[in-house]
Amino acid sequence: MIKKKMYEYRADLLLLSVAIAWGVTFLMVQEAIDSTPVYAFLFFRFTLASFLMFFIAYKYLKETNLKTLLYGVVLGSFLFSAFATQTFGLAYTKSSIVAFITGLNVICVPFLAYFIFKDKVRKNVFIASIVAVAGLYLLTMSGVLTLGKGEFLTLICAFLFALHIIFTGKFSKEVNVFVLVLFQLITVSILSLAFSLILDDTTFNLQYDYTFFKAVLVTAVFATVYAFLIQTYMQQFTTATKTAIIFTMEPVSASVFAYFAANEILTTTQIYGAILIVFATLVAELNFKKESSVT
Repeated sequence: MIKKKMYEYRADLLLLSVAIAWGVTFLMVQEAIDSTPVYAFLFFRFTLASFLMFFIAYKYLKETNLKTLLYGVVLGSFLFSAFATQTFGLAYTKSSIVAFITGLNVICVPFLAYFIFKDKVRKNVFIASIVAVAGLYLLTMSGVLTLGKGEFLTLICAFLFALHIIFTGKFSKEVNVFVLVLFQLITVSILSLAFSLILDDTTFNLQYDYTFFKAVLVTAVFATVYAFLIQTYMQQFTTATKTAIIFTMEPVSASVFAYFAANEILTTTQIYGAILIVFATLVAELNFKKESSVT
């Protein structure tokens, strides 16, 4: 029991490093897509990540089967669709509202996990989800929340990210993790290329400068290969709901990094929001002996 708990703590800590990696690279991505179409950028990011992941997964390729391929395509489709709806949502509403609604996947996860797989959630973990949402609101919101086209698209995005987290936890226990991540990244790369060719003004005639190469390289290595390999592997040892709560640390790390790297101002309200999110992650780690659920 103690050994199992240690595995869970290690998984949660490494998932926290994923949230930090995403947060730290957020500003870099913003700078890159100022001059590069979104889907073209995703194509280059995930294509490079796929090549890197191929060399990491090479010795496990013999374990490839139809189930692994199918699971990889499903996860990749969830992930790309979440990116796509989030991007379209940004065209119709403020980025702060998109950031908040996307974070609502932390509430979607426990309900979807219960309805799809009958997974129960510890009371403290559910409470932590609510606290995390409150923290997200204070940290990210700077506009009036309505239910327009942009908000609706972003709600779909939150739903898709929740499904990605839930099914990652299930699939990672059934097939080889390295091969699963490889096919997931390849799926996102192919879908990004297709969408870029259809929707972007250009896919290959880009401004290949230092900002572009730095963003592609750093996000491919840290925010893609490292992030999704760690997420997929470590979700074998923790729960989907706790993973979603830990991932709410992404906007916290993004805000802190922007404060030091770009001199962006953090308001008192935003600081309170960040504190609530940190508190939520700590509450999620509590374990009461009377609780019989393992979720």
